[in-house]
Amino acid sequence: MKRDFYEILGVSKGASADEIKKAYRKVAMQFHPDRNPGDKSAEDKFKEAAEAYEVLSDPDKKQRYDQYGHAGVGGAAGGGFGGGGMRMEDIFQNFGDVFGDDMFGSFFGGQRGGGGRQRGTGNRGSNLRVKVKLNFEDILKGAHKTIKVKKYVRCEPCTGSGAKDKSSIQNCSTCNGSGQVRRVQSTFLGQMQTVTTCPTCNGDGTQIANKCSSCKGEGRVYGEDTISIDIPAGVQEGMQLSVHGKGNMGERNGPPGDLLVVIEEEKHPELMREGLNVLYELHISFPDVVMGKEVEVPTVGGKAKIKIPPGTQAGKILRLKGKGFPSVNSYEKGDQLININVWTPQNLSSEEKAMLEKLNKSPNFVPNAAKSDKSFFDKIREAFS
Repeated sequence: MKRDFYEILGVSKGASADEIKKAYRKVAMQFHPDRNPGDKSAEDKFKEAAEAYEVLSDPDKKQRYDQYGHAGVGGAAGGGFGGGGMRMEDIFQNFGDVFGDDMFGSFFGGQRGGGGRQRGTGNRGSNLRVKVKLNFEDILKGAHKTIKVKKYVRCEPCTGSGAKDKSSIQNCSTCNGSGQVRRVQSTFLGQMQTVTTCPTCNGDGTQIANKCSSCKGEGRVYGEDTISIDIPAGVQEGMQLSVHGKGNMGERNGPPGDLLVVIEEEKHPELMREGLNVLYELHISFPDVVMGKEVEVPTVGGKAKIKIPPGTQAGKILRLKGKGFPSVNSYEKGDQLININVWTPQNLSSEEKAMLEKLNKSPNFVPNAAKSDKSFFDKIREAFS
């Protein structure tokens, strides 16, 4: 079971973006592997903090997390989503700017640079969004889907480098391979140093002399990928799940973006969904509600038999406990609600009309009147049969 992201960073749900950023910086510096060499527990907590920050620092992901919990951002157990599989290079690539030179520059000897970009690594690829249709049974039990996605994938001839061969990759002449340009300016307060991304190599630190003919130096080509997705039970229309690292490949071995899976519910021919509950409209004849009857009704999980008590009034709601959908974030489960709708017969014969007119004079047809004996109701059943 994943821990709450707010708990991981030690902030409240109403924390500001700046407070979340400061909290992540504190936790990450505490558990960084370079400060805790060989400590697997510290490394796991470092990755855990990065996953929490990845979600809470993004307004859209944060909103989905607040509404749906881990499932809203793909963090359901066994679901194959979220940042639990984040690599160290992804963390340094995406969040290095949170720390600045004091951690990634001086603390680590400048190996990763103040911006957290690894030398020879391109920009992160963009996210992709796909829609997946699920029927009620898929939503009830959870589903495993395999989909084909058109996207940018790594160029295999150059293994994503964008170069014709290894000798074609050279250090950038402007930044000497650092990916950054430092400038010193004199002001009335003294000298101020600024660090910016190298404009020549865009922070990559390298230049390509001879580009790969397949990808024209991008390190990626447009292709197709087959992706397996495990969708947790209880998802709802419009919910968006995130498959980490399955979006477009970044340029020149840049980390891939995420695949955002938007849930679409297929309409059921007989049932309707209302949150965790399932609604069903049961049409039944007047004699059946008068006498009572056992009937079979559809549910999400199959058929179920229910008893209609004698004298059931039109509009009464019957409840099948636990026959609804499960909650994504808890052990709660909805019910099936059955609305009793009494069917009024049409196109009666003259004989049937005469029988009804006769029965209508009985005190039993007056609302709240005393009940009559069953032999009287047998006559009604015969008239409608």
